[in-house]
Formats: sequence, C-alpha cells, structure tokens
Amino acid sequence: MLQRLRMLVAGESHGPALVGILEGMPAGVPVSREALARDLRRRRLVAGRSARQRLEHDDVEVLAGLRGGHTLGSPVALLLKNAEAARWAAAMDPFHVEPDAAAAVQVTRPRPGHADLAGAKKLDAADLRDVLERASARETAMRTALGALARALLDAVGVQVTSAVRSLGGVSAPDLELPFTERSARADASPVRCVDEATATRMLAAIDEAAAAGDTLGGELEVVAEGLPQGLGSFAHPDRRLSARLAAALASVPAVRGVGFGVGFEVATRSGRQLHDAILDMDGRRSSNRAGGLEGGMTNGMPLVVRAAVKPLAMVAGGIDSVDLVSGEPSAGHVERSDVTAVPAAAVVAEAMVCLVLADALVEKFGGDTLAQLRAHLAATGHRLP
Repeated sequence: MLQRLRMLVAGESHGPALVGILEGMPAGVPVSREALARDLRRRRLVAGRSARQRLEHDDVEVLAGLRGGHTLGSPVALLLKNAEAARWAAAMDPFHVEPDAAAAVQVTRPRPGHADLAGAKKLDAADLRDVLERASARETAMRTALGALARALLDAVGVQVTSAVRSLGGVSAPDLELPFTERSARADASPVRCVDEATATRMLAAIDEAAAAGDTLGGELEVVAEGLPQGLGSFAHPDRRLSARLAAALASVPAVRGVGFGVGFEVATRSGRQLHDAILDMDGRRSSNRAGGLEGGMTNGMPLVVRAAVKPLAMVAGGIDSVDLVSGEPSAGHVERSDVTAVPAAAVVAEAMVCLVLADALVEKFGGDTLAQLRAHLAATGHRLP
C-alpha cells in the first residue's frame, strides 16, 4: 500500500490511547494544530454516529517529529487519549485483570459481519473482547490524524482532496458538476457529507427511520483529488500500481466492501466506446473523466476519483442470530453501542487513506529529504506549484 512512507497505529477501542507513527515525511512541511484537529472533527461530527462521539474529543498530542509548526524529517508520533479510559481501566489493565472486571465485559456471542468469530479462532480466544477491541473502527481516528499530516504535504504542492457521500440507505444523490471548492464546502456543511441538500434531507430521514427500527445502513462514498501530476504510480510492477495501492488503502477501512475508480462498477456495463476518455492534446486533457484519473496504474493528469461501497454495520439492536462460544447454544450476537451508519465518517477516513497513498506516491516519484527539494523536483517537470 505504502512504498516510501511507513504508518503504524496501536491501541484498543477502550484502552488508554491510540498511538500513531508516520515515517518518511520530508522535513519542512508546515503542519498546524488546527490542520490535525480539523479532519478528526469532521470524522466525528456527522449524522448517524453513536453517543460515544459526544464523549471523545480527539485532542491530538504530538510526541515527536514536529518543531515550530514544521516536520523535522524524522518519524512523527501522535497520541489520541481515550476519554473513557478511566471507566475501563480495571477491565483493560495491561498486566492483571481481576476476574470480576473481566466477567463484567466478557463477550462470548460473536456478531455476524464482524471480526469476532474468525478472530477468536485465529487467536484461540475465549473472550471476544481480545479481538473486538482492536478490530473496532475506533482506530481509524488515528489513521485520520496521520492522514492530516499527509494532507499537509499535498497542500504544499497544490493537491487538494475531498470526499462526499453518493448514496446512503438506498437514497442516491444526483451527479452534480461542481467546482472543487464548492463541492468540498457543500460536503463539509452537510451532516451526511452529501453535496445535494434535498438528497441530504432524505438521507437524514432514512437514518432516523433505521434508528427507530434498531437497524443500520450502508452506502457509497467518493473521494476526489485535484492538482495531481501525471505519472504517479507505475505500470511496471503489480504492487506499485497506484490503482492497486488506493484499492488496498480503501479496502482496509472497516465496512468497505468494494472499491472502484471513475464511474466505478459501471465499467462492467459499458462498451469500450462508451467508457474510454478521448485524448485531446499532448498535455493529457480528456473529453471526459470516466477513468477517474487513472490509467495503467498511474495518474493521467485528470482529477482522481475513487469510490467505495460501505456495508451496513454489523451491530443491530437485539443482535443477529449467532451462537454462544461458551455454551454452544444459539444466541443473538453481542450488542454494544453502535452507529446507525458509518458512511459519512468512512468518507473522511477514506480521504485520509487517499492522502496517505498520494503523499507516498509523490515522495516515491520526486524524492528529496525536504519539502523544498521535492517542490524543486516537481517544478522541473513543468508542474504548476502554488
């Protein structure tokens, strides 16, 4: 997924904190406190989230790698403390958990659609909490913070990234031709990250209906990046194709079950003449962008468009039919606090993952130990810089 940058995230959902490290960022990239907080806030404050989002403030602490508002070129380490850690301290103690504390939070009924059962078999775990604490999407908060670092590098070379929700709970938005800044502003102003206000109202109604029924909803998200140079990625090796790296990054987001580019899975229904984008000149301008800015595993200079299908969350009121691992008897799957939908939040996480992959591809192609060197190498290709 990442060739030149290295990312590591550690932490459990109800543990004391999440820790993240991003290695390979050039020195001299400007990073503000607000830039780190912005994307975490966008991930948290969207419709369909559980009450936990009102408890978690996601105040990021920088442990290493930044000084005076700039990257140092060394690994950047971030910390996100868990606001509920004190309540879970006895049950999550790293050295000794009292039997009563363990019994109070033990989970033995796996949830269909979650990592519970396969993870328990993999780890030979009698308590599913050993699996679900890490499999929880809570860790994507740290991925979002690390993605904000990558976004800072992209901003410095004029690459912009935004996301929107195309459909939610069967409610689909129309395709609107909008300038990037307006599209981004509309998405950020919408509680469901939908750029069409009328559709957003219907999506909110679908969320309320699902919440009342104790159910969950899926949908489709889209990430768009503009200002990319041609030739990021490679056609030479399968694992260096940018399409493969982006697909892996998006598929790694919990609940994402499908990834497409440009018109997405419509590629399977169109003929060649209906699909491929005519080349208009030597600069790579196209008559359309149905390929989503990617050809042969590389950027072609058109806006990058990545789509992802997000499934409904696995935890529904009352639980889905399962079995108790201790008794072996049929039972409803475990139920804890859950979101009604993860689609708007997943769109922000998907943005972060796209930012990480694109920053990685830029460093891979243009190199340099510092931002100034990377910008000079990029400028030498004729790419217009901000």
